[in-house]
This record gives sequence, C-alpha cells and structure tokens, in this order.
Amino acid sequence: MANDNLVPPLGNPIFDAVNSAIDDPATAQSLVSNPAATKQLLDAAEQKKAQAGAQDVQEETAAADAGDAAKPTTAADAAEDMRAQARRIAKDHQEGKVDLKAVDSIGRATAADVQEALHQVIDPELGVDVMDLGLVYGIEIDELGRAIITMTLTTPACPLTSLIEDECATVLAGLVEEFRIDWTWTPPWNVDMMTPEGAEQMAALGFNAGNLPQYGQ
Repeated sequence: MANDNLVPPLGNPIFDAVNSAIDDPATAQSLVSNPAATKQLLDAAEQKKAQAGAQDVQEETAAADAGDAAKPTTAADAAEDMRAQARRIAKDHQEGKVDLKAVDSIGRATAADVQEALHQVIDPELGVDVMDLGLVYGIEIDELGRAIITMTLTTPACPLTSLIEDECATVLAGLVEEFRIDWTWTPPWNVDMMTPEGAEQMAALGFNAGNLPQYGQ
C-alpha cells in the first residue's frame, strides 16, 4: 500500500524545481514535504528572476544610449540635422503653424494672440510682416506670463534687430507684461519658410525669390 506522506524521491519535478532555486539538495528535500513553504520559495525565486531580467534590460538600454551618445557628431550629421529642422519649420509655416508653448491653456491663448499681433511687425527691408516671412520659429509664454519669441532674420548680417524689437514692443503692449526675442541663425532662413501669403506679397512688391536664400543653402 502506497504511503502518500512519503517525501517525493529526488527525481520528482517539484524537488528538481526547488533544488534549482536554492542549489541545496538536503534543504530542498525537506522543503518539498511542506507544499506551502515550497510555493512561497518558488514564488520568491520567480520574482527574483523577473527583477534580474528587468535589470538586465535596463542595463542593456543604458549601454545602448551611452553608445549612441558616444558616437561623434560629424559635420555632415550636423548639416543634415539643420536641414531636417529647416524642412520641419518650412512645412509648419506653409500650413500656417508656429511652435507655440505655454504652461497652461490661458498661456497658450496668449501665445496665439502674440502670433496674431506679430503680423503687424513689418520687416523694414522687405515690407512683409515677420510672420508671413517665416522669421518667427516659436512663441513661448512662461510661468510668469512673459513672452519669449524665437526669431531669425533673412541674413545674420541684417542690422534690423533693434528696429524689429521696437516694433514688437509696440504691438505687444497690453498683451504681455514683458517679452524677449531670442535671435537665432539655426537653421538659416530660406524662401521656403515663407507662408503662401508672404510669397504672394513678395511677388507683388517685385522681389525676385531667386535672389533670396534658397532651400538647402
């Protein structure tokens, strides 16, 4: 007559699983006679295994990120990044979009008001407003309600920054308490950044787009 209370032999699958978890045959044989303790041990082993696997994934990801960061950036890479940024800006401007940032919905509404007001700021040389020329790359309203405008000019040598800042001060009065223009030359402006309305105004004023910076230059 079989005795169900006998400890399972060493070849028993439960014993094998326990022994693989603790690598101690004597302790494993003792534990398999207590199903509750065995289950608790196996659950702990599985949890430890899962944690180890997650840590391995994190380490592999960190190593991959470190490898990417360590890759040298060549002049060709930098130039391609700049062209990609210029294409994105040009596409947004063609669709009438500008990068608007704000900490809340009220600030975003103010950013939209600033965007609209900047249509009144005219480039003194070309006679077209800075929005339709595509000179404004972004408008941000910070947590204090100040406007930060990222803007460029048709050429870095253009001496009109102070004139445009004065015009901005006039049109933004009453909209924001303070504003700042962050002048940037990256990416360089080109004719593709004009809105369709800006291109029409340029043509009406007799400007030849071929004489202005072209895409990719």
